[in-house]
Amino acid sequence: MDVFDELKQRLSMFFSQSSTPMYAGSDLLLEPIFLTGFSASSHLVLLLVLSISWACKRLKMSSSHDDSKQGLKNTRFFYYKPTLFCCFGLSLLNLLLCVLNYFYWYRSGWTDEKLVTQLDLVVRTLAWIAISAYLHFQFSHLSESKFPVLLRIWWGFFFFMSSCCLVVDLVLHVKHQFLPIQFWVSDAVSILVGLFLCYVGLFGKKGEDTLLQEPLLIGSTNRSNCVESNKSNGGENVTPFSSANLLSILTFSWMGPLIAVGNKKTLDLEDVPQLSGDDSVYGAFPVFRNKLDSDRNEVSTLKLVKALLFSAWREILWTALFCLLYTCASYVGPYLIDTFVQYLNGRREFKNEGFILVSTFFVAKLVECLSQRHWFFRLQQVGIRARASLVTMIYDKGLILSSQSRQGHTSGEIINFMSVDAERIGEFGWYMHDLWMVPMQVALALLILYKNLGLASIAALAATIIVMLANVPLGILQEKFQEKLMDSKDRRMKATSEILRNMRILKLQGWEMKFLSKIIELRKNEAGWLRKYFYTSAMTTFVFWGAPTFVSVVTFGSCMLMGIPLESGKILSALATFRILQEPIYNLPDTISMIAQAKVSLDRIASFLRLDDLQSDVIEKLPMGTSEVAIEIIEGNFSWDLSSPNRTLKDLNFRVCHGMRVAVCGTVGSGKSSLLSCILGEVPKVSGALKLSGTKAYVAQSPWIQSGKIEENILFGKEMDRERYERVLEACSLKKDLEILSFGDQTVIGERGINLSGGQKQRIQIARALYQDADIYLFDDPFSAVDAHTGTHLFKECLLGLLGLKTVIYVTHQVEFLPSADLILVMKDGRITQAGKYDDILSTGIDFLELVTAHKEALSVLDSIEEGPASEKLSHVKENGDVGSAKEVVQQEEKRDAQNDKPNDVVGPKEQLIQEEEREKGRVGFPIYWKYITTAYRGLLVPFILLAQILFQILQIGSNYWMAWATPVSKDARPAVEGSTLIFVYVALALGSSVCVFVRAMLLVTAGYKTATLLFNKMHLCIFRAPMSFFDSTPSGRILNRVSTDQSAVDMNIPFQVGTFAFSIIQLLGIIVVMSQVAWQVFIVFIPVIATCVWYQQYYIPSARELSRLVGVCKAPVIQHFAESISGSTTIRSFDQESRFRDMNMKLIDGYSRPKFHSAGAMEWLCFRLDMLSSITFAFSLIFLISMPVGVIDPGIAGLAITYGLNLNMLQAWVIWNLCNLENKIISVERILQYTSLPIEPPLVMEENKPRGEWPSHGEVDIHDLQVRYAPHMPLVLRGLTCTFPGGMKTGIVGRTGSGKSTLIQTLFRLVEPAAGQILIDGINISTIGLHDLRSRLSIIPQDPTMFEGTIRSNLDPLEEYTDVQIWEALDRCQLGEEVRKKEGRLDSAVTENGENWSMGQRQLVCLGRVLLKKSKVLVLDEATASVDTATDNLIQQTLKQHFSDCTVVTIAHRITSVLDSDMVVLLDHGLVMEYDSPKKLLENKSTSFAKLVAEYTIRSTSSF
Repeated sequence: MDVFDELKQRLSMFFSQSSTPMYAGSDLLLEPIFLTGFSASSHLVLLLVLSISWACKRLKMSSSHDDSKQGLKNTRFFYYKPTLFCCFGLSLLNLLLCVLNYFYWYRSGWTDEKLVTQLDLVVRTLAWIAISAYLHFQFSHLSESKFPVLLRIWWGFFFFMSSCCLVVDLVLHVKHQFLPIQFWVSDAVSILVGLFLCYVGLFGKKGEDTLLQEPLLIGSTNRSNCVESNKSNGGENVTPFSSANLLSILTFSWMGPLIAVGNKKTLDLEDVPQLSGDDSVYGAFPVFRNKLDSDRNEVSTLKLVKALLFSAWREILWTALFCLLYTCASYVGPYLIDTFVQYLNGRREFKNEGFILVSTFFVAKLVECLSQRHWFFRLQQVGIRARASLVTMIYDKGLILSSQSRQGHTSGEIINFMSVDAERIGEFGWYMHDLWMVPMQVALALLILYKNLGLASIAALAATIIVMLANVPLGILQEKFQEKLMDSKDRRMKATSEILRNMRILKLQGWEMKFLSKIIELRKNEAGWLRKYFYTSAMTTFVFWGAPTFVSVVTFGSCMLMGIPLESGKILSALATFRILQEPIYNLPDTISMIAQAKVSLDRIASFLRLDDLQSDVIEKLPMGTSEVAIEIIEGNFSWDLSSPNRTLKDLNFRVCHGMRVAVCGTVGSGKSSLLSCILGEVPKVSGALKLSGTKAYVAQSPWIQSGKIEENILFGKEMDRERYERVLEACSLKKDLEILSFGDQTVIGERGINLSGGQKQRIQIARALYQDADIYLFDDPFSAVDAHTGTHLFKECLLGLLGLKTVIYVTHQVEFLPSADLILVMKDGRITQAGKYDDILSTGIDFLELVTAHKEALSVLDSIEEGPASEKLSHVKENGDVGSAKEVVQQEEKRDAQNDKPNDVVGPKEQLIQEEEREKGRVGFPIYWKYITTAYRGLLVPFILLAQILFQILQIGSNYWMAWATPVSKDARPAVEGSTLIFVYVALALGSSVCVFVRAMLLVTAGYKTATLLFNKMHLCIFRAPMSFFDSTPSGRILNRVSTDQSAVDMNIPFQVGTFAFSIIQLLGIIVVMSQVAWQVFIVFIPVIATCVWYQQYYIPSARELSRLVGVCKAPVIQHFAESISGSTTIRSFDQESRFRDMNMKLIDGYSRPKFHSAGAMEWLCFRLDMLSSITFAFSLIFLISMPVGVIDPGIAGLAITYGLNLNMLQAWVIWNLCNLENKIISVERILQYTSLPIEPPLVMEENKPRGEWPSHGEVDIHDLQVRYAPHMPLVLRGLTCTFPGGMKTGIVGRTGSGKSTLIQTLFRLVEPAAGQILIDGINISTIGLHDLRSRLSIIPQDPTMFEGTIRSNLDPLEEYTDVQIWEALDRCQLGEEVRKKEGRLDSAVTENGENWSMGQRQLVCLGRVLLKKSKVLVLDEATASVDTATDNLIQQTLKQHFSDCTVVTIAHRITSVLDSDMVVLLDHGLVMEYDSPKKLLENKSTSFAKLVAEYTIRSTSSF
């Protein structure tokens, strides 16, 4: 104060000496009218100069416009945006002052001084708007390196003029001429802006803008998109957030460029910048892992929580600070309301009290707005990091899980940990600080209540505690229901993912509707818990909407009993406090349920992370080159299940030296595949030693192919070496196949190689192994899935050729591949019963002899066909000992192939089978909302829900209005009604509003539950009835995303989101009505502010919507890659590729986090601007109220308007926020509705065309001119095929891989509809009858043997049509009876996911059992015995001969012996019938392709390679 007094004295001394003539004009200079006139003139001159300059520039620029624009595309001014903001802000301030002065002076009359001031403000407004427009439209296209000279001169002059004005204000203040407050505000703001503009004028330069510069990335599938646009890990286009200045961070302006891009075009992932180091999973995960690993003990929930907290402690502390600021600022309003009401009533404590009150209100609102926005944004940032770290952790764990742990958790469950649990923990950030914030908010509220109502605040505390306690049992119930809901969802997702994997077999067997009913049953269980959860949450909603009313009734009732006088100001302050108190009380159930959900999720993740990993000490690695031993097992005992007394592999002793070829053979289930798994380190070791030297490559029995390009599958992370690559393609005879495919090796393979034949998948797998150039190769029966011709080629070119010098261990059922092995291991019951060279062990033991004898029996069929030309040819070969002639046969064959290879006819442009995931673009149409609202009960409940909310709002406002009107403003005023009447009416209105809330909550959850159920059923019916082509071209990750994430949103979020949006609009309208009752003039500001809010919302929503859709689209690849990696974890580990897959996973996670992060930023960008606008509206209404003369407005009602106005910015932002959130969430409904309109297969049953009960009685299959393609944009696979399979006879189909054998079978079962031609069975065109009628009368043993999780009984007879006696009979016939009787549960023995606890051959036998039960007239064997040894194959053939002697049997076979005893043979090539006759006749003619195939097979089988 001393400094200020001294300044006053100096100024007065200075001006008291100004009586000389020199200072005679000083009085004029000190007149405000002179200064305002001078200011108005200056601004007017500026306006004219700007207009002239603008016109001249327009003329000049018209010629060079294009060039300059081009040259300046990527430059921008430093401080350009703040400058524009300041100029525009100054014009708005002048406009506001102009309007205020008008109202203020309107009643007190106009003087010259006032008129000049108004003129000055009008001209200033126009001038600064002109400057803003000049900067925005004109200057941004100029190629100058600094701001224009004219503007820089003006900014200097303006600063000088503003300083003069402030000095004059001070002088007049010293002379006790008091100026209105708006003069001070105007001059102070002008000086600050002038100072900033001078600084910008001197130092502002142009610089490069890299925000929107980036390469355009093109990817073929979503996954490659998500990865490719993520390639540069935090590359050149990093989010502007990482380098933004303080002002940009505070106002979220760093989001501006992205939102601007989104407003001009549909955003794609390439437009979204990379995350900075800390937010990227590359930065966040190592920190999290270090924190978790520092605690050496096993992972517990507590340790997981500690690691999550410590890995983001800085951000969490920041959010705590923001949260604290927000809480304190939000209570300033309620604290000051009483003072404000007394001020309006005429009680003034000091001068300018009104303006100071308004300023305090306004500043508190600004602090509240800024702290809330940054609190929310930082929490989401923490959530994104936590989610990314957890998903990475779960993925890494999934790659190293032991097989026993894997059996306890299906891939569906593990995917749920990632897609649901990690997501939920990421969202928990929102509720993190509620635990300490709620007590603090309650304490602050009680302090304010104590100030206003004294001891009655204790009653308020008691009421608050009662309300909170009422919530505890509800919270406990919610936690319980949530847990049950998650468990039932897990079970449903597990079943769904298994069904999607095996949809082909379900459709072939006609079982899909049975399995759909299984899913619906699981959903019913889930829906039961969902309903309970819904109604519990409806109760919590009721309790907490009624909470403020209950607390206020108790508090005011206590005041009446204690005799505490109620004044309107105090009551309004209390009501405003209750309203803020409503937030912590209202959020408490959410917080409790969220803590419960997060705890459940953390427990689930922690228990998963605690599961056993693969034993790391199974293999003892020897350095390469130190010993000649490649693999050695000494006294090895291994067991998949360590708790079981029965060991999988017993007493293993063998040694393999570098460069040896080792064959492993044995009957089905003897432990061959387990032996290879043991060498890979997959089987837990009980005792013994396993030594291994060198790198390994593995080819699994059932091919594991990644979705992506064929080339990527073969390279498998290695660099491209073109020469080696071509050699590998040649060796795996893939060149021919690649020529047939439209895109060659760039063809995108569907999930699990869905658009490739079995043989092609197997050969790609072999190519992948060969390209790795490892030291040790392990092959698990890779030759079974390919035909004889290709099998021979693979064995010779790969095992004997490219891998001639490598160590190779191969499991095989084909005896002919055994003689060329250096060591043969014969296995039985997990033991090596014989080991040695072919000739040595043939004479020493019985097991090997059995296998060879079975093989010879199969070959004897050849001799029985006829001792004729074919055998002459064989003897000729034998005499010469010339294996070369087989080569000639092959060469002739390939020449013919080349001549026949006509170009395929393709309709229209070529397209990949796997298309990019469809995503709607642009606004979510109103029809989506309408469909959603009217799904349940045709929307009948909606009007009742809205009516209940409107009544609630009216009754609530009515009760508050009643209290404000009926209580006196001050102690000395007389109350309008009796105390008892006051409370009675208030209680009646409060009860009415509570009933309305209860009705609304109940109706809302009823409608939400019904809608979720209907949409679920409709979507699942459409998915199950979709044609097979849909599953071929849609990765299951996409479908799983719909049925888990999107369905979850429809179950849990969207009903409340739609409701909240409608309710918030009704509340906003209520506030507007209350405020306009007091001061309709508020609309002068309110209408433009609302218009600006709507404009902002419209500007923001295109970007937000697309970002939200990108979040949805980028999530599917994460899930899909996750699912693929888990199913192929053995292959990934065997190639030592874990680190590459982890990196790919992290890239995909970042691809998902990027749109999520920027979506959060965009949301806060909008909310910040809306908050600012509504704070201005609130401030304006307060200024309007204090400028009214005393007595014009009832202070109590004015106070009520402020009580509601305090909520205005929150509500206004809440409406827009809800709208945007709803737009983002409703996308889930849009995505589900997409799947309710999928194309569906023809009807399952056609009543008018139902075949007779005994059809087909004869089983004759006629095929006429059959043409088939898999999709309209793909080439024909069958090109006019005509032939007949005679009834009751056996027809064999042979041909090279890819010749159309499997396609013909799919067409027979109508998995693919013919493009032209027809198939008749017993004279009935199969296209005219229902699909179930067709498929249930045919039987098939498919190429990939499939078993479902469940029991042996449910696998053989899912439709429950047969008795146990019949099932046992079938099991005995298919040689599995003994095996099943050994098991504890017998027919109820467990089958794990994919039947993984049964060997491949056993699974094939189960498929045979299904067929024996069904006893159809037409039986199709699609390479049915590919996975079994020759002896078992012979048994199967005998069984089929015995039980299907009078049936039509169609066999596709790779083993020629399987078709030699057929009545007819069809040889296919490139979709056409090349040869069709009895095997005998075809063998008579040496030149037939069939004769050549048989000759080649015989040579292969009777000679060693």
